[in-house]
Amino acid sequence: MFDLSSVDLLDAFTRELELCKLREGEHVVVLAEPASRGDYVAAAFGAAKACGAHVIAATVPGGSPAPMPSTHTGAGPGLTSVLTDTTAQDLLKSADLVVDLTQEGFIHAPVQQEILRAGTRIIFVCDAPDVLIRNLPRPGDKDEVLEGVGLLKRSEIMRVTSAAGTDLTVRLSGAKPEFQCGFADDPGRWDHWPSTMVLCWPEISDGQLVLAPGDILLPFKEYVRDPVTLQVEGGHIAKVSGGAEADLLATFFDDAQDQWARSLSHMGWGLMRTADWFATAMYGKGDLMGMDARAFAGNFLWSTGPHPVLGRESYAHLDIAMRGCTVSVDGTDVVVDGVLQDR
Repeated sequence: MFDLSSVDLLDAFTRELELCKLREGEHVVVLAEPASRGDYVAAAFGAAKACGAHVIAATVPGGSPAPMPSTHTGAGPGLTSVLTDTTAQDLLKSADLVVDLTQEGFIHAPVQQEILRAGTRIIFVCDAPDVLIRNLPRPGDKDEVLEGVGLLKRSEIMRVTSAAGTDLTVRLSGAKPEFQCGFADDPGRWDHWPSTMVLCWPEISDGQLVLAPGDILLPFKEYVRDPVTLQVEGGHIAKVSGGAEADLLATFFDDAQDQWARSLSHMGWGLMRTADWFATAMYGKGDLMGMDARAFAGNFLWSTGPHPVLGRESYAHLDIAMRGCTVSVDGTDVVVDGVLQDR
C-alpha cells in the first residue's frame, strides 16, 4: 500500500532475524518459489549476511495447489516439490534457520515436523511490506503470550460469549496450548511474522458461535454483513443459519467433500496491538495473508479442518476472526467485549 525502499525492508528483516537470535556463523536457507517476492528474498539474504550468517537462497517449484482454494492461508499441504524431494528436505534440516517466503509455507505439512525435529528454526513470512513493518514484533511479545499459554495449561474450561449471542464452552483437557509471537528463537521452533496470539487445539466444545457484522471470514477475506449462527455440538458444527454468509459457509462445507470440514480446529485470542482490523479491506486479496485480522489484539479466532493433535488432515481450513467477544479461562477474563485485558 505504501512505497517502501529496499533499505526499509533490509532493516526490517535484519531486526526480525535478530529477534530469531540468528548468530554469526549459523546457516540460513532463504526458501522461495517462483511466485515469491524478489525484494523479500533479497532483504532476507542481505539481513542474514548482516548478522554474520552463512546464507543460501533456494528457489523450488511451486508444485500443485491444494484441493481446496487456500491462497495465502497456509491450509495446503506445503510445497509438493519439497514434499517429494529428499534433497530439498535435507537442505532445510541442515539449516539453523529457514526463512520461508513461499505463499503457503508448511504450516500443516507433516514434513515440517521432521524439519523442526532436526532443530531447524523456521520463520514464515507472507504479508505486504508495510504490514510486516507495522507489526514488527517486540522482544517482550513472547513473554506475554507464554502467560496465556500457562493459563490455558492449568485450566479446564474456556468460555466465549458476546452481546451478539455467542456462548461457547470449550474443554481444555488435552488441548495442547500453543502460541505465535512473530519470531522463531528456539531450536525446532516454527513461527510467523507477523503474529502475536495464544491458541489451543481442543477436541470438545459446545454451544453456539454468532458472527456479527464486521467479523472476518478467511481465506475469503470478506467481512460478515448479516449475523450468522453456528450451532456447535461436541466440537462439530451441527447447523449454520443466517444471511448470505451463512449460505457461503454451508456451501463451502458441503463442496469440500471433507469429513472434517465442519469440525472445529484451533482457537484462541490475539495480542498484536499494532494490528489493523481494516487492513483486510484496504489491500487486494492476493497482497496479504490476513494476519492483522488473525492476531488482532482482543479478537477471538477459531478455525475449522485440520487438527494435528487428533491426527486430522484436512484442506477445508477456515479461520474466522471475531471482535466484541469476552474470553474467560476458568473464570479469568483475558478479553472483555473485545478488549484485551492487561495482566
